[in-house]
Amino acid sequence: MDKREISRARFLTGAGVAVAATVAGPLIGGAGAWAAGPQVGGRGAQAAGKKGLSWRGVCYGVEDGETATTGWSAARMRTDLRAIADDLHASSVSVYGSGVDRLAATATEAAERGLQVWLQPRLADVPPVDILEHLAETGRRAERLRRQGARVVFSVGCEFVLFVPGIVPGDNVLERVQNLLNGNFDPVVLQRRLSGFTERAARTGRSVFKGPLTYGASYDEEVDWSLFDIVSANYYGDRPRRDLAPHLSLGKPLAISEFGCCTYAGAAADGGMGWNVVDYDKDPQEIIGDLVRSEREQARFITRRLAEFESMGLYAALIYDFVTPDAPHRRNPRYDLDLAAYSLVRTIWDTPSDPAPQWHWEPKLAYRAVAQRFAAARALS
Repeated sequence: MDKREISRARFLTGAGVAVAATVAGPLIGGAGAWAAGPQVGGRGAQAAGKKGLSWRGVCYGVEDGETATTGWSAARMRTDLRAIADDLHASSVSVYGSGVDRLAATATEAAERGLQVWLQPRLADVPPVDILEHLAETGRRAERLRRQGARVVFSVGCEFVLFVPGIVPGDNVLERVQNLLNGNFDPVVLQRRLSGFTERAARTGRSVFKGPLTYGASYDEEVDWSLFDIVSANYYGDRPRRDLAPHLSLGKPLAISEFGCCTYAGAAADGGMGWNVVDYDKDPQEIIGDLVRSEREQARFITRRLAEFESMGLYAALIYDFVTPDAPHRRNPRYDLDLAAYSLVRTIWDTPSDPAPQWHWEPKLAYRAVAQRFAAARALS
């Protein structure tokens, strides 16, 4: 895949919304008895009829970069997790991505910093058997960490309709997204294949991990939640009480496994499609139209959404995303790719065209607003 095309981290959220809008079928499936497996310790305010989240945190990607210096590194990871735990005052982090060793290393570092860990392998565009093998090995590492006393939730994956070949036509994620948007698929076949793979993934996860199990689904995705201990929703809708009522009716802990907002005026209304304001075919990539940077709108949206989730007494809420290394902030708004980033921090490259090893990040207004809110919640707990 051409590195100039949309990276997985950038388009994932918007693609999930596209899937939800395209696939016909009931909102939630399989509300039967809990699958064999552990009850989730401390089901939180939701189960007790109280207000407030049990866990508050952010998503943290473990992936290859589009340049030699923007991919995962152990040193940067340790610095980032220190900020997430000590400066952002998060109690939880969702570690997602590919590469078993780096996923495990990141999860271990997070646990050592006292964070609850949601570990989610995301391997795309390889045969399903390879995805399941990657899932199983990641689950074994998660179980080893859990047995050492860490608080770990294992998520078997994210929006399989996008990442797993064979559910919809397309040789890679971008082709599958395009086929979904164009209606080039059979919804009955899609749902059968999606349900089948989700069951295989749940079975694989259960075989290696004995703690709480979940799956990062688009909030409108049809899922048999009897396979899992926690219901997880990647939520980019605009009416959470209405949209999430079916999930709450299942009687299981409900976690918002992703939510967020990009960094321009109007991004809140664009929701999960906020990434789609970049012309990725241009070199260098550039912003489409005359967008106005607005860190204030991003901060306001995220804090208001957190307040809504708090008032609903959900189990957890995880903000997408902490950092987007390949979407640098630039002074020229035409090339300020951070406008299309959901991250709480802005990436600063060494030069406008080269990140160099010295690239760094700076807090946005949303980072500071979230830190204040998380700190206040921690003080009350």
